[in-house]
Amino acid sequence: MFAGLALTVLATTASYIDRDTTHLLADHIRAGYPTYTQARVDSAVTAYLVVLSVIGALGVLAWLTTAWAVKTGKRWARPAATVLFMLGAGIGLAGLLTKDTSGATGLPPELGWAGMTPCLAGVVAVILLWRRPRPA
Repeated sequence: MFAGLALTVLATTASYIDRDTTHLLADHIRAGYPTYTQARVDSAVTAYLVVLSVIGALGVLAWLTTAWAVKTGKRWARPAATVLFMLGAGIGLAGLLTKDTSGATGLPPELGWAGMTPCLAGVVAVILLWRRPRPA
């Protein structure tokens, strides 16, 4: 669970690191919308950062809640973890695969794949949870 939490934090911060270093997101937006001014590209990057931050915060909350539920032996922990994994994987896949009006994916592939990394921990966590005996 805590590996998933760490991967979620890293995936969320990746877009901020990109904004300050490699500019993959800005370059991706600029390539899809060549008529955009720099101010409009910056505005689009900021909008993506807000959306990705909200998704990341919800992911952190989901990991913390699920870890607490598992640790305290809540009966609903396994089904909740499964549903949260499916939601997280769906959101990650949407970020990775959804095309915008330019015809390209909204996120550059590197950031889309970064958003999928917490799902690796999620699938392992769900498998391990369902292999354990059910809490009393």
